[in-house]
Amino acid sequence: RWLMFTAMCGGWIIQTLGLMMRGMATKGCPLGNTFELLNFIVWSCILVYLVIGPTFRLSLLGFFTAGLSATLSIVALIPPGWDSTHRVGIFGDNPWIEFHAALALFSYGVFGLLALTSVMYLLQDHYLKQKRRPAMFGYLPSIVQLDTTNVRLLAFGVGILTVSLLVGGHYFRQDPSRVNVLKLGATISVWAAYLIVLVLRLRARLLTKRFAWVCAVLFLIALASLGP
Repeated sequence: RWLMFTAMCGGWIIQTLGLMMRGMATKGCPLGNTFELLNFIVWSCILVYLVIGPTFRLSLLGFFTAGLSATLSIVALIPPGWDSTHRVGIFGDNPWIEFHAALALFSYGVFGLLALTSVMYLLQDHYLKQKRRPAMFGYLPSIVQLDTTNVRLLAFGVGILTVSLLVGGHYFRQDPSRVNVLKLGATISVWAAYLIVLVLRLRARLLTKRFAWVCAVLFLIALASLGP
């Protein structure tokens, strides 16, 4: 476990330096193209893991997080157009709009980790019902612990995205001409979807496997919303 955690910390530090260098070159938070967006989500996902992994003692979460991070990082490198040149200072002189964008992408990192713990829940549920005990079974957290973690991650992600929309909405109201309707609509749609899932879960209307499946699929939809 300590070796996995050390390796994740090392990779996260290197990625942080890379994002800092890109930010210095673009004079702002590196969120100007698809390549930067995906890498910022990966960075956020690993950061959340480094905080909650040891806290909740979620065995195998580091393995799943490393797999997701490596996959998204490699995918981001493949299409040349995804790292297209963009103008310096894409947020202008307004640090609050930059803060709004960074918070929104950070919440996507939280939702990415939620998708991973949801997949772990589905695996644990499958093994329990099949009454099979593969080697990996012993390293998976209990199904109760995974469900509790899923709810907390969902609430955390929704909370961060809510703050992001409030900050952005306040400053966009002062200058409506800067609002990209398609981008704002996509972000609000993702926020509304996760909020509905959270409400349904707290009211015990969406439970167990269905809850886990929805959280996993919603992250794919959230990634697709990065297009707008």
